[in-house]
Amino acid sequence: MVDLQSQYQKIKETVDKSIQEVLNSSAYINGPYVKEFQTDLEKYLDVKHVIPCANGTDALQIAMMGLGLQPGDEVITADFTFAATVEVIGLLNLTPVLVDVEPDSFNIDIDALKNAITPKTKAIVPVHLFGQVANMEAILEIAKEHNLFVIEDNAQAIGANYTFKDGSKKKAGTIGDVGTTSFFPSKNLGCYGDGGAIFTNDDDLAHMIRGIVNHGMYKRYYHDVVGVNSRLDSIQAAVLKTKLPLLDEYCNARRKAAQFYNNAFANNTNIIAPTTSSCGQICETCDCHVFHQYTLQITNGKRDELHKHLLDNGIANAIYYPVPLHKQKAYADERYNEDDFKVTNQLVETVISLPMHTELDKEQLEFITKTINDFLS
Repeated sequence: MVDLQSQYQKIKETVDKSIQEVLNSSAYINGPYVKEFQTDLEKYLDVKHVIPCANGTDALQIAMMGLGLQPGDEVITADFTFAATVEVIGLLNLTPVLVDVEPDSFNIDIDALKNAITPKTKAIVPVHLFGQVANMEAILEIAKEHNLFVIEDNAQAIGANYTFKDGSKKKAGTIGDVGTTSFFPSKNLGCYGDGGAIFTNDDDLAHMIRGIVNHGMYKRYYHDVVGVNSRLDSIQAAVLKTKLPLLDEYCNARRKAAQFYNNAFANNTNIIAPTTSSCGQICETCDCHVFHQYTLQITNGKRDELHKHLLDNGIANAIYYPVPLHKQKAYADERYNEDDFKVTNQLVETVISLPMHTELDKEQLEFITKTINDFLS
């Protein structure tokens, strides 16, 4: 699904040099590279505060802790996503409220979101799934009307832009009260281990979060708030600092591959290809989608057969996600009505994700698309 080895070979000299500098300095925790990467990412995102942490799941949990959410508070998020989003809600004894998603973008459905709000609702967690930014303008309006926090799960969409109706743009993850991301190796901006970060323009919230990530300390051995131990190590920061200047190039390469896929599948009536919410088509200039995944919907009931056929032909593919969150044992709840999850229940039966990374070449793309079109003709 990703070719991290080929990507590494292109930056090997710079990455190896940076890692060696960390080894030479022995500053493995909170070393200079962590501070430098933090500053570089703040500039790239045009956000006041970036707080690095150990992974994307920690980032979500710490963001919720920083906002002061209390047990029993309801947090609304999408049913069709990876479990980390709802996992941290449960860990903090908050009440997860899962809602359906849109059939085209796979992001949280605005009408379903509106209908899910109760007096106990305190926050919304839009997930920018597969690399496409959710409808943030509508989400912000809803949040303002009901006095709710907005926590962006930006684990899959770092580098994407959101364009408002007035033409202004903001980077995904910097639009709500707080944003979070993951630097898992397969992400568009990935390190060589685990890593994550939290973004905000709120000075007070940033101060709180900086304490939480470091055992609640602002001064060593003085614990002012209840915290956790979640830090981005210096080696991972060195890798990320090297790769950050290449992020836009990486995202454009993914968009180019997505455009090839879309053109190849345009006349196949058994396939629904992904579209972007801003312009309705894929093109190299669209910046609201960074294609962390390229996900098709197979409409003739042969998704599982295609999955096996591709594997038999040496083509990696994956089903994200085979079981919706509301049907997972850990998060099942009698409150949920299947009629409220029509889109999600359909998607788990039809979606399939194809190889998507910066190293895809024309020969590979032609082989993948021909294999699929021949099978689904």
